[in-house]
Amino acid sequence: MLHDPNKVYVFDTTLRDGEQVPGCQLTTPEKIEIAKELEALGVDIIEAGFPISSPGDFQSVVELSKAVSQPIICALTRANKGDIDSAVAALQYAKRPRIHTGIGSSDMHIKHKFNSTREEILLRAVDAVKYAKQFVEDIEFYAEDAGRADVNFLAQMVEAVIAAGATVVNIPDTNGYCLPDQYGQKIKFLKDNVQNIDQAIISVHCHNDLGLATANSIAGLQNGARQIEGTINGIGERAGNTSIEEVVMILKTHQNLGLHTNINTKNFYEISRMVSSQMRMPVQPNKAIVGSNAFAHSSGIHQDGFLKNRENYEIIRPEDVGFPDATIVLTARSGRHALKFHLERLGHNLSKDELASAYHHFLTIADRKLNINDEDLTLMMRELSSVER
Repeated sequence: MLHDPNKVYVFDTTLRDGEQVPGCQLTTPEKIEIAKELEALGVDIIEAGFPISSPGDFQSVVELSKAVSQPIICALTRANKGDIDSAVAALQYAKRPRIHTGIGSSDMHIKHKFNSTREEILLRAVDAVKYAKQFVEDIEFYAEDAGRADVNFLAQMVEAVIAAGATVVNIPDTNGYCLPDQYGQKIKFLKDNVQNIDQAIISVHCHNDLGLATANSIAGLQNGARQIEGTINGIGERAGNTSIEEVVMILKTHQNLGLHTNINTKNFYEISRMVSSQMRMPVQPNKAIVGSNAFAHSSGIHQDGFLKNRENYEIIRPEDVGFPDATIVLTARSGRHALKFHLERLGHNLSKDELASAYHHFLTIADRKLNINDEDLTLMMRELSSVER
């Protein structure tokens, strides 16, 4: 398979895994709106839905296939013919269709979900890939709960499905169980021990149950994976999925990793707001990259350092992710430098003594009020000038 060895493919599952969040169901027109933004963002693959699960999901895959042309459109199935037939029908208008099929790979799932054996599961996995391959060239196979699977059996499964025609092998940490070094080692083991691994791309799909989804995804990429699956704002079932904006900005910030994506990072802020609004799911203010406080500085020491040189406290520029701008938030913890910055912005150039007096008044107000805005500052300066008269 010919592809840039340093390119990381971005697989967005906001419209499939992300939409499984209770209360976040989208209509087909809403999905199309987000899909067009994902296309503008530059994602390589959009997982449009799980066609067999409902008529609405089936229809969304059909309509999304018509609405976007650049990304691969992917449909999810379980490892059975009925699911695959439904996905094939839903993808009929896709310019670049992909079927995403798979089955459990951990002994926990094999025994307690499928009431089956490793041998039987292996046969079902291979049969599903072979069947799907008759209709669609691009087949992604997911080894569900790979995070807890026996690594030798996982390698056997991956080798068998690649031989059957899988072009991408997805190694999900379905329950967000792994530590980054464990997950990285699992990917490395597959790279080193699966004979035909160079015929497929390894994909990472991590959940955030222990807050490690992004760290695990990066560990997977460092050990040879070249596709990352995630969602905008990190939404998804339970504690969510890997946050696409976090992984992409880590790769951009840590150039020494030598990995790159096709993502237009300046679109992150806009699409984050759209997904949050359409899914009625607020973004936590301290969320990395897109949270409202991601570029806000309120501590006096930080504000002083930031005003002297942004890079003292910023490793990403707000404009790189389409953020309106970094903000110096005035609170009781702010110092003179921050106050001077805001007063000058409002046209008040004060001497050292005047600033000392203004700062004293400012602290009195700040102790009463959580955040100080321009109106408060204007009123304060008016009061100060009338006192001086």
